[in-house]
Amino acid sequence: MSWEVSAGVGYAALAAVTAATLLIGAYGLRISRTTSDFYVASRTVKPWWNASAIGGEYLSAASFLGIAGLVLVSGADALWFPIGYTAGYLMLLLFVAAPLRRSGAYTVPDFARARLESLPARRVTSLLVVAVGWLYIVPQLHGAALTVSLTTGLPGWAGSAAVVVIVCLSVLSGGMRSITFVQAFQYWLKLAALAVPVLFILFRLGADGTSWTGNGAAFASALDPAMADSVYRNISLTIALLCGTLGLPHVLVRFYTNPDGVSARRTTLIVLGLLSVFYVFPTLYGILGRIYLPELAAEGNADATVLLLPGQIFDGALGDLLAALVTAGAFAAFLSTSSGLIVSLSGVISQELFRGSVRGFRAATVLAGAVPLGLALLTNTQALAGSVGMVFAFTASTLCPLLLLGIWWRRLTAAGAVAGMLTGALLCGGAIIAGGLLSLAGHTVPVWLEQPAAWTVPAAFAITVTVSLYARGDIPAGTARFLARLHTPERRISR
Repeated sequence: MSWEVSAGVGYAALAAVTAATLLIGAYGLRISRTTSDFYVASRTVKPWWNASAIGGEYLSAASFLGIAGLVLVSGADALWFPIGYTAGYLMLLLFVAAPLRRSGAYTVPDFARARLESLPARRVTSLLVVAVGWLYIVPQLHGAALTVSLTTGLPGWAGSAAVVVIVCLSVLSGGMRSITFVQAFQYWLKLAALAVPVLFILFRLGADGTSWTGNGAAFASALDPAMADSVYRNISLTIALLCGTLGLPHVLVRFYTNPDGVSARRTTLIVLGLLSVFYVFPTLYGILGRIYLPELAAEGNADATVLLLPGQIFDGALGDLLAALVTAGAFAAFLSTSSGLIVSLSGVISQELFRGSVRGFRAATVLAGAVPLGLALLTNTQALAGSVGMVFAFTASTLCPLLLLGIWWRRLTAAGAVAGMLTGALLCGGAIIAGGLLSLAGHTVPVWLEQPAAWTVPAAFAITVTVSLYARGDIPAGTARFLARLHTPERRISR
């Protein structure tokens, strides 16, 4: 069966989101002048603004399109994704948010250098941050390709290229300060784009007694799992999502923009609320999709559920308007997450290759967008939530041990941190590559390769601790002072 959305609706929605993004970015240019503005918005972003911006960048293609697609295909098994995505912020609140802000660093590699007093540790961290960012951008560009091809009839590569161009223009205009305004706007756009159509659909079905009578049993059982998932799979996925959130570069850089640690914690609390509200709606789309669009699962187009459901329920102008709103929200999802990733990667690349200047930041922005665009054009996937889940597993296996042990364990050494990060990268990266090759060859992928976090994350922590204990004489001289800075409340410091 062929599925499509009116091209006029698609063009109008994409044009509106693009115009709003560029206009808000241009406003950011007017007030972005210093290097600190470009990197961390001069550390003046208030909790509500920052929480909205975090929601804007964190709720990616996997959240906007992928969750509904997974619910359509897998039923209740897919609920581990929104639960894990949200619970990861509880981990941030408890263990990372305030200490990371007090570190005074601009980026995760800055934190590694300050904590471990080691240039090699910083460089390994930089390489991993860039790798994670590029891997995370690629699914956003795949989602943009799917959305543009469905809504305008243009080839998918045009959607991927459009996202990179628009995001780079926004980042080049005003850096972090500009992107903060853009992402805060895009969170509320995404929430409205999901909430309004699904509420219209529920009101319509509630008013239509025939629809509820005919589909009541299907709705009641819509969350039944499509297959019995193993305990291992669910545990491993949960570990990946909980620990992976701690290492996402575009999320962590946000805490550097808060004025202080108290604001960082308050920001995280607000984010938990915003994410909890948001994930109700893609779950509802997935449930309704199992009833009204089950063909999408059979055709391998489950990720299109959110885009196509309003047009399946409503005809005429109302259907077009709701489809336009959903399309705008989807495009905002790709833009906001990609912009957060590119601005965080630009900071790292600029400091490593271009001495951290504003001009270097702008050059790094182009590089940060060009590489994932090339990767997206060479690959193709529609399993958006699953592909992002693998990025979380890789991040959990590499950057999470550095951050948790760097903040909470005084015996961490540079040798231990580097050994742990490289171990996690090799094990998890090898599992991802091996699973991909088996899938391409038509073989069944073992669950321990499909969801590797359950063994790669403990291995990375174990190697980090073991090597640090073996090299305990290499503990940096300033460790006690640095940890005191991380864990002392600002009001006590000011006294």
